[in-house]
Amino acid sequence: MITSLQNQRIKDVVKLIDARERRRQNMFIIEGVREMSLAFACNYDIHTLFVCDELLSRTGEELLEKIKMKNKIEKVSAEVFNKMVYRKESDGIIALSHPKYLSLNDLQLSINPFVIVLQSVEKPGNLGAILRTADAAGVDAVIVCDPKTDIYNPNIIRSSIGCVFTQQTVVCSSEEALHWLKHKNIRIFAAELAASESYCIADFTEPAAIVLGTESDGLTDLWICNAYRRIKIPMRGYGDSLNVSVSAAIIAFEAMRQRNFYD
Repeated sequence: MITSLQNQRIKDVVKLIDARERRRQNMFIIEGVREMSLAFACNYDIHTLFVCDELLSRTGEELLEKIKMKNKIEKVSAEVFNKMVYRKESDGIIALSHPKYLSLNDLQLSINPFVIVLQSVEKPGNLGAILRTADAAGVDAVIVCDPKTDIYNPNIIRSSIGCVFTQQTVVCSSEEALHWLKHKNIRIFAAELAASESYCIADFTEPAAIVLGTESDGLTDLWICNAYRRIKIPMRGYGDSLNVSVSAAIIAFEAMRQRNFYD
């Protein structure tokens, strides 16, 4: 059992809160039984399981029995465990995993794909919520362009409740994403405040991608000028914009409705 906070392995885990360290070590932390279960189900490569028997929950015990990875378990004291975790409720078990970085060419699309494209979304909570929406709506892929946050940020894993593991997610530049969408003949719908067409009128029944930007800056001209349609969500209040994750959910589920998602 590891009981020392000065243990080098523990120090390396603590450093993973920083995106540069995650890239350097090629590792990230998974906290929470629900999130960990999805990572296992989606065949993420688990390097180590750190377990604190003193803090282990019943759901944590059930997970350990189910996954049968005793050779990768490292027991730690409560003090050491609490030093490593980012969130308070981690069920007494955390995992170290190697990330998966997909390219646009790796994406497996359905016959009639629907894709969410995000440009320069900053807040991990928003990106996590969009990944959760993408999972619920059965979106083919999420493309994160010109990123300002790492997709394996602990807040993204938490806010997505592990759907970062279930979704095909690619990080690339806007130029790369635009070229790929055109090559795949996927219609681009740019969501922007100045648009005249309501999202309800848009036809999402053919291969489509909705592109959303930040709440403060919106989309760049690259996306607006290359869009098949520019769409907006009509609003009647004093506010001039919605949270980007809310906007993504509204438009994605309208697209699914048009595609007989509820049949």
